[in-house]
Amino acid sequence: MDWQQIMLLVSLGLGVGFLGTLIGAGGGFVLVPVLLLLYPDMSPEAITSISLGVVFLNATSGSIAYARMKRIDVKAAVSFGLATLPGAIAGAFLISFIPRNIFDMILGILLIIISLFLLINPHFRTEPLVHKKNWTQRSLVDSKGERYDYAFNQRTGIILSFFVGFVSSLLGIGGGIIHVPALTMLLNFPVHIATATSHSILAVMALAGTMVHIYQGNLNHNWAMMLSIGYGVVLGAQLGAYVSHRIQQKVIIISLAVALLLVGVRIAFSK
Repeated sequence: MDWQQIMLLVSLGLGVGFLGTLIGAGGGFVLVPVLLLLYPDMSPEAITSISLGVVFLNATSGSIAYARMKRIDVKAAVSFGLATLPGAIAGAFLISFIPRNIFDMILGILLIIISLFLLINPHFRTEPLVHKKNWTQRSLVDSKGERYDYAFNQRTGIILSFFVGFVSSLLGIGGGIIHVPALTMLLNFPVHIATATSHSILAVMALAGTMVHIYQGNLNHNWAMMLSIGYGVVLGAQLGAYVSHRIQQKVIIISLAVALLLVGVRIAFSK
């Protein structure tokens, strides 16, 4: 690759890292559609291997920033992260059996569904759920002294994390765009805790998927591309975490949803 292409990929990574960390989604749901449009002849396994490697760097960088803010539910991150591993490994192995046109259709439809969900519910949350006796209780205080009290069903979270790990690894989208709404709407996590915790879970899931792709050789000819995007992602993730409480999430999410809708239609129905 020449320097012009490297700088383009670094800039792409900067935007992906910023957006992904800002809403706790890892950035893969933005990166995969862009790679599909930029490289129409690249195989699904090559694209997902690049994306998962980048998601791992993004999630790790963002997790470090969120850990400084003390917004990560560490116990939930460990249990849910471990639950993603079987699904992430299975998804990474299965992607090599999916033709590019089928992959495009599946991803395009998923992006359309995600975009419609974001437009309907841009805050990633509903009314608080009633706490039940058998739910896991949590009380966290972040670095700014803000207290978060909530409760969730541990079993539901583990089952959900397995399926998120499978889908996100199969499509290379990271999973945070599914996990954050699920944590807030189904498991009653406060949005700031969900965003931070999701990043830690993503780091575990993406590492497992990336290791499978390395074993299969899917990154053999794409290391330079992945590392160029990854360099920008690490910088963008720190910036996204820093400004996460300074920007109105609703405006960003709605704009992102419209872009995802257009890209999803373009990818799913372009052939």
